[in-house]
Amino acid sequence: MADISVLRQLLIVLAATISIVFIFQKLRLPAVVGFLLAGVIMGPNGLRWISGIAQVEMLAEIGVVLLLFTIGLEFSLGHIFPIRRYVLWSGTLQLLLTTLAVVLVSAPLGYPLEVGIFYGFLVSLSSTAIVLKIYNDRGEIDAPQGRWAAGILLLQDLCIVPMMLLLPVLGQAGRVSYLLIGWALIKALLLLILIVSAARRVLPWLLRQVALLRNRELFILFIIFICLGTAWLTSGAGLSLALGAFIAGLVISESEFSHQIVADILPLRDTFSGIFFISIGMLLDLRFLGQNIFSSLLNFTLIVGIKSLVVLMVFWFLYRSLRLGVVLALSLAQIGEFSFILARAGRDYGLLTATGEQTFLAASILSMIATPFLIQGAHRLAFGLEAMGGAKTRLQSVEHEGKAANAVAGHVIVVGYGLNGQNLARVLREVGIPYRILEIDPDLVRQARTAGEPIAFGDGSRPEVLKKLGIDQAQVLVIAISDPVATAHVVSQARRLRSDLYLIVRTRYVAEIDRLYRLGADQVIPEEFETSVEIFARALQQYHIPRNVISLQVDLIRREHYGTLRGLRLQGKTLDELSQFLAGTTTDTCLILEGSPAVGKSLEGLEFRSRSGAAVVAVVREGVSIVNPGADFLLAAGDVLVLLGSHKALDQAAQILRPSSETGGR
Repeated sequence: MADISVLRQLLIVLAATISIVFIFQKLRLPAVVGFLLAGVIMGPNGLRWISGIAQVEMLAEIGVVLLLFTIGLEFSLGHIFPIRRYVLWSGTLQLLLTTLAVVLVSAPLGYPLEVGIFYGFLVSLSSTAIVLKIYNDRGEIDAPQGRWAAGILLLQDLCIVPMMLLLPVLGQAGRVSYLLIGWALIKALLLLILIVSAARRVLPWLLRQVALLRNRELFILFIIFICLGTAWLTSGAGLSLALGAFIAGLVISESEFSHQIVADILPLRDTFSGIFFISIGMLLDLRFLGQNIFSSLLNFTLIVGIKSLVVLMVFWFLYRSLRLGVVLALSLAQIGEFSFILARAGRDYGLLTATGEQTFLAASILSMIATPFLIQGAHRLAFGLEAMGGAKTRLQSVEHEGKAANAVAGHVIVVGYGLNGQNLARVLREVGIPYRILEIDPDLVRQARTAGEPIAFGDGSRPEVLKKLGIDQAQVLVIAISDPVATAHVVSQARRLRSDLYLIVRTRYVAEIDRLYRLGADQVIPEEFETSVEIFARALQQYHIPRNVISLQVDLIRREHYGTLRGLRLQGKTLDELSQFLAGTTTDTCLILEGSPAVGKSLEGLEFRSRSGAAVVAVVREGVSIVNPGADFLLAAGDVLVLLGSHKALDQAAQILRPSSETGGR
């Protein structure tokens, strides 16, 4: 009889995966944390539901391959080199300074330089999967901290390539060979040439040929073949499977099918990457953790402390932003999933002992589990630190821009210079209304200053910054930023400073509407609902609903804080009470085109009134108005009829006057 123990273990892992995703989604925690805990509990060092992890590790390898493959897909060779300046500076400094700090800490403990550098590599990487998942769930993925975190994490993911290429050099038992370094660089260059060549010639053509067959199953199989095949080739060349998968993703990212490939491969990636994290949890020895709990906690504290301090220093030095520095410092304080890949490779090269691996695993898993709670408390800590000691430096960062603002009265303060902020500034400039802009993105500030915009660099959540922008003399404050936490804080601070200031807030999140009104906003503009309002307004226009009636409905919806669109029962005057306007008589105009059955006929011969129910109160011909035309008045192409009647009558009149070809096509 066939051995079905593998099937039993796979069923246990899949059952755990399904349960974890369900439970942790209810708890609004990242499933990665649950996968790690599940691996610890049911692995061979826990309850031993899975006694041997060889088969699980094989599935985990597939998960790593698919994970790196999809990350490679998200890159484009055309967008890797022109990465924005602040991501390159902050990301590169974070990697170098973290590695240097770890080397300095490990040297007094007796570790060789090569081992210290290797540990620096492990500690410098953060978890892309965990951080971006949490930011997405919190609605901060488009906020400044979300954009900066994504850029730094993607840069870290790219750096896994040179790190893995340097492992054989570091693993030469203290003998750093320039020949080996040169050979590693040559291999990296050759791989880069192969990637560019394949991206431009071979694989896109093959993908196009497979796509032309219009067979979805064959297309997915071919993608998996490319992914696993490239991983196998790089493994045969002495590199890792994961590196090959990343190269395959980079190659395919240049094709026009990359978005479809991501959509097709995503379910497989999520399933197998979950197994990967479970397998990582299985590696943790609970007995070792129990016997070395204090050293594990000490290592965890050192990792979080070093990484947090480095990120905070980088953002304080480059951007003078204490709040963003604290938030990003705690967000990137964990060990990344790629560090486990490096750790496995380092173990093969003798850079990591069995005891060192267990110590690293214990501290790493603790850092991952702590991440959701660190991010949750990051904003509160950041605002508290700013209130204690961040005001003075922040004032200096906007002082020279603030002098001009104090000389203006009745101006508009625009917080946020994204697309909405730029459009608002353009309109205010054209109509001659004075305004001042506040933005925390240094690149946007630099570009706006070059264009001559009155912009200041600073954080609107600080009352001192708002004062420097002249909030005491401002008439309107518009908040157009994508950070829901900062938005609420700006509204609260602005209302505390000025009870009579008119506050307009843009938000992407429906759940924030009531909260922002409670904090003191006068108008909250949710992007999604405003789109719905514009759609139904234009639809009603096609049914000849008078513009003033449409305006009444739009005003009512906004006045009731979009309650009817959120499924809430409106208080006071409801939309039903406006139905009398919709049934009333109104006017409209209709142009008689060539081919219309009305051309050359009189109103009496056309039986216009009896057929439509609408009355012709005037005819405009060649710019001349003919009021109350008689029944024998002959109509001509180009005449504009001014009609009076109900909405139904006006619609019927338009049908009668429509050219014969259009009527027949209906």
